[in-house]
Amino acid sequence: MEERAIKLIDEVVNELKDLSREASLAYFNASISGDGKDYQRASELQLQVEKIFTDREKFKVLSELKNSEEISDEVIKRQIEILYNSFAEKQIDDELLTEIINRSTEIEKKFAVYRAKVDGEELTDNQIDEILKTSTDNEKLRKTWEASKRIGEEIAGDVLELVKLRNKSAKDLGFDNYHEMSLKLSEQDPEELDRLFDELDNLTANAFAQRKNEIDEFLSKRYGVNKSELMPQHYQDKFFQQGPKIYDVDLDSLFADKNLERLTRKYYNSIGLDISDLLEKSDLYEKEGKYQHAYCTAIDRDGDVRVLCNIKPNQQWMSTMLHEFGHAAYDKYVSPKLPWLLRSHAHIFATEAIAMLFGRMTLNANWLYEMGLIDESKIAELRAPLEKSLQTEQLVFSRWVQTVYRFEREMYRNPDQDLNTLWQHLVEKYQGLKKPEGRNKPDWAAKIHIALYPAYYHNYILGELLASQLYFYIKDKVLKTEKDSPGFVGEKDAGEYLKNLFLSYGAVFKWDKLIKNATGEELTPVYYAKQFVGE
Repeated sequence: MEERAIKLIDEVVNELKDLSREASLAYFNASISGDGKDYQRASELQLQVEKIFTDREKFKVLSELKNSEEISDEVIKRQIEILYNSFAEKQIDDELLTEIINRSTEIEKKFAVYRAKVDGEELTDNQIDEILKTSTDNEKLRKTWEASKRIGEEIAGDVLELVKLRNKSAKDLGFDNYHEMSLKLSEQDPEELDRLFDELDNLTANAFAQRKNEIDEFLSKRYGVNKSELMPQHYQDKFFQQGPKIYDVDLDSLFADKNLERLTRKYYNSIGLDISDLLEKSDLYEKEGKYQHAYCTAIDRDGDVRVLCNIKPNQQWMSTMLHEFGHAAYDKYVSPKLPWLLRSHAHIFATEAIAMLFGRMTLNANWLYEMGLIDESKIAELRAPLEKSLQTEQLVFSRWVQTVYRFEREMYRNPDQDLNTLWQHLVEKYQGLKKPEGRNKPDWAAKIHIALYPAYYHNYILGELLASQLYFYIKDKVLKTEKDSPGFVGEKDAGEYLKNLFLSYGAVFKWDKLIKNATGEELTPVYYAKQFVGE
């Protein structure tokens, strides 16, 4: 049985290795150019990759191998598990698979080239973000916020059709819906996840309500309206997924004349995670037609890792750079000695945790000092407002993820329900935002993750939990420092710990075993609460 397993693994890897590299590279190039032909080429290649996993004969063998008790080698067993999960999702009709991929590509193309218009002027996402953060013109804020949502109106029908196609594929495979299937095939238990989100709700509800009241008092004065008149456009973010800047601290000025590439390289290199080669291959600045968000991609599993960003010299993009190159460092430092199939992260939220661990550092006074961005005399002055800013950011984000997770779950359970009303209900319940009078628009469809990255968003908050768990482990057990909120600058032991006890293992272990091995505990919200709720 082990010989059969090895033979099958080799066959799939031989089919997959070069083609997946070509597809990843084509997608990266399309993201930069925005050209429809490039996206079409990426779509065609991705379809070829996906079709490798549709082979029914191979899946039958995988099913037999997965259930066999004759395979004792744990590394072989793990590869079979990974292949089984990858093949299981694709055991659907070829025409249906092709339609799902093509529709996804079309929606992605619309997101990539969409530019909001306000009073006849086209605005990039960066410009929209800047207006929402800085303007005090209530009418301009309203128009800008509404314009940012208009993409939802353009693609809602397409997204809904895609949801139904995904559901059909899941039901053909014996699952209730696509959301349930995605969780189970990514080695997550839907009931356990619901329990965790309920626990997080209880954990954050009171603290969020108190902080939201503080936010509302600040915004009421800023915009000259009663608290009861505050609307979504007043919260300085398209979706209220980040905490508004309500504390007297200006971090953007610290980065206004800085080279974010150099700062990113300096930090990672200081902790022994050299990313210089990854920066060279990345595409980091705005271009016409270019995808406006940010992501990291492993082009292959042999060290070609790239990041796409749209850098502006401000705190948010500094945080994004640290975040994305956290992903990149993970991919780079997976052991090259592992079999090809295991040269990846243990779970998507495990790589999110590394990205979040470092992305938070821009709100750490010690990090700012250690990076030479502030004088020592400023540490005490900035510590409290920065800690409150980070707490606010986390509390707000936690509630936002509640909205997205629960919306997606219910949308896939019943895509024919009134999704606009469902979205607004969840936004009001978990985020405390009022519905603009008379508004009945598919604002949910304006969030790119709901359209293109289904059953993914919950992993962000799992990543936050793990980031806090790793942070305190490094602080207390690796560095054994009494220092409050260290930024780890220059602490090569931190990088060595991550490389040797977390990153290098790739996907050898399931995520739960990896976390237990690396921290001595199972994944727990205790450290997240300790860091952001004060419990």
